[in-house]
Amino acid sequence: MAEREGDDAEAWLRLKPVEPLPSQCCGSGCSPCVFDLYYRDLERWETAQARNDRSLLSGKQPPESQGCPTKLSPETFLAFCISTMEKITKDTYLIRFTLPGNSQLGLLPGQHLILRGVVDGLEIQRAYTPISPVTAEGYFDVLIKCYQTGLMSRYVESWRTGDTAFWRGPFGSFFYEPKKYGELLMLAAGTGLAPMVPILQSITDNEDDETFVTLVGCFKTFEGIYLKTFFQEQARFWNVRTFFVLSQEVSPEQLPWSYRDKTHFGRLGPELVDELVAGCRRKPFTLVCGSPAFTEDMARCLLSAGLTQDSFFLF
Repeated sequence: MAEREGDDAEAWLRLKPVEPLPSQCCGSGCSPCVFDLYYRDLERWETAQARNDRSLLSGKQPPESQGCPTKLSPETFLAFCISTMEKITKDTYLIRFTLPGNSQLGLLPGQHLILRGVVDGLEIQRAYTPISPVTAEGYFDVLIKCYQTGLMSRYVESWRTGDTAFWRGPFGSFFYEPKKYGELLMLAAGTGLAPMVPILQSITDNEDDETFVTLVGCFKTFEGIYLKTFFQEQARFWNVRTFFVLSQEVSPEQLPWSYRDKTHFGRLGPELVDELVAGCRRKPFTLVCGSPAFTEDMARCLLSAGLTQDSFFLF
C-alpha cells in the first residue's frame, strides 16, 4: 500500500506543470502569456491532486480539450508548413506558411502571432505580425529580421522549405475598424512595417473605406527598404501617401527619381514629425512600431506635435 502511494506521488510529480523559463516569454504583453497558461495548468493540477482525479493520472484529457485543434488558439501551438522562404535583404526573410485548403488564418488587421522555437534545448517564443492580407486564402506570410546573436534568429535561419513551425494566437489590443479614423499616420522602423501592411491593405481593398493614410518607413539605406513593390502599389491609391527616412544615406542623387521627392535623410525626429502631422488633411490617429527606443522617441515627438496619448497606439 505504501509502495502504491509512493508510485502515485511520483506520478503526480511527473504531471506537475513545469514553470516556463524567461526565454519562453516573448515580452509583448500577450494574453494569455506562457506564464498565465502555466499558472492555469498548475491550478488544475493542484485541484486534480486534491480530488485524487484518476483521469489525470491515467493520461485522459477532459472532454473540452479532446480532439486536435484546427483553428488558431491563443493557448495552443499549431503546426504550419513552410512553403517558401525568400531572403529579401542580407538579414531579413519573407516566409510563406501553408494553410489547409483555401482557409484563412483568422487574424484581424493589426493582430500578431507567437512563434515557438527550440535552440540548444532552450525553448524561446517571439511575437511576429503576418504581413499577408487578412483575406489571404491558403497561406500567410511573415517578415523576420535575423540578428547575429539572436536565439530565435538561429532557429529561423535553420529553416528549409518543407519544415514545420509552431504558432499560437491571435494576440493584440489594437484592431483596425474600417472608417473609424479620418486619417492614419503610420510611423514604422524596419520590420515595424509588419502590422502596418495588413491594415493598409485592408483599407485599399475596401472601396467604402476612404481613410487617408500617410505611411512613413524608416530604414538605414535605400537597398534595405522592405516591400518596395508593395509601397509603390499602395502609393497609387488616391488616399495613400508614402515617405521614407534613411539614416545612412546623404544624397538624393543615389536614389531612383520616383523616390527622391518623398525621401528624407537622417533620423525621424521632432521637426519631421511636426511636419508630417501638420501635413495630414485631418487630425491623424497614429500607429507606431519599431524598436523600444524608436517607439519611445515617437511617443515623445507626437506629444510635442500636439497629439494626445489617446490619439496614438504603440505596437
